[in-house]
Amino acid sequence: MKKLFTETGLRWLWLTLVFLVADQVTKQLIVSNMDLYQSIDILPFFNLTYVHNLGAAFSFLADQGGWQRWFFTAIAAIASIVFIVWLAKTPKQQALLSVAFALMLSGAVGNLIDRVLFGYVIDFLDFYGFGYHFPAFNIADSMIFIGAALMIFDSFKNGEPSKNTQNIKT
Repeated sequence: MKKLFTETGLRWLWLTLVFLVADQVTKQLIVSNMDLYQSIDILPFFNLTYVHNLGAAFSFLADQGGWQRWFFTAIAAIASIVFIVWLAKTPKQQALLSVAFALMLSGAVGNLIDRVLFGYVIDFLDFYGFGYHFPAFNIADSMIFIGAALMIFDSFKNGEPSKNTQNIKT
């Protein structure tokens, strides 16, 4: 069992825990200190704005009759299981891929907790500029995005052998 946590991507579960705690703590700070739909100007392009997201990314399906809560809960639960399995199957040498999975796991679990407890996801990071206002999001959403970006980056770099591992014949 110890080998599973030292020789695979599961060694990065601590990172999942760090960002999961950061996500949940920041959401509770927002809920405790702001009214729903309240917005606080922070920078010329950024506000803290407390909103509930009943849907998925960009409030997709938010206007449905409530079935989407359980649909997105099931998707987050399945995704979390898949990320754990992938972490367990990823060799420790593939650190970047493991970090990507760990970050996406923290985001999936963070939003899963919200959906199960409240029926919606708490969002509060509100960016805007150049005539465009982005939908509000949270730390969990950020970790999903960063994890996906790292996974894509890893897929491009993995095809090239490292300079340190190439066999140079002289």
